[in-house]
Amino acid sequence: MILILCTGNSCRSQMAEGFLREMLGEGFRVASAGSKPAGYVHPLAVRAMGELGIDLGGFESKHVDEFRDAGVTTVITVCGHADQACPMFPGKVQRHHFPFDDPAHATGDEEEQMVMFRRVRDEIRAVFGAYAAGRMDERGLDDERSSDGGKVI
Repeated sequence: MILILCTGNSCRSQMAEGFLREMLGEGFRVASAGSKPAGYVHPLAVRAMGELGIDLGGFESKHVDEFRDAGVTTVITVCGHADQACPMFPGKVQRHHFPFDDPAHATGDEEEQMVMFRRVRDEIRAVFGAYAAGRMDERGLDDERSSDGGKVI
């Protein structure tokens, strides 16, 4: 399982999860969580992703502790706090850090805030697109398959 972490699990990690699910397909298990979850997915993150046809409407803000025994094989942090506060997971776990600005700190009216949400969304799409392309090209992960036979990275 790929676990994407940030502090609040309301914007960046949710968008990254949405992109990776779309890019990698159903054979890969992808989730996101936060070290201090906000308890909601930011409505402007939902709107920004919806503009690209990715629905975050059913996504929830979750705590990282929910995934301690979930078979996490890869942890990707998307903010500095989550990188520093990242807990240990059992087994061999790959770690990556891809930092992004927090669009929840955007100021101004809703349209001005959307400028930042779109910028961060597009940065996340570019970085995670390159990451997903690299993961899809790997073929030596036979021991990391989900219960339905798909690869788990």
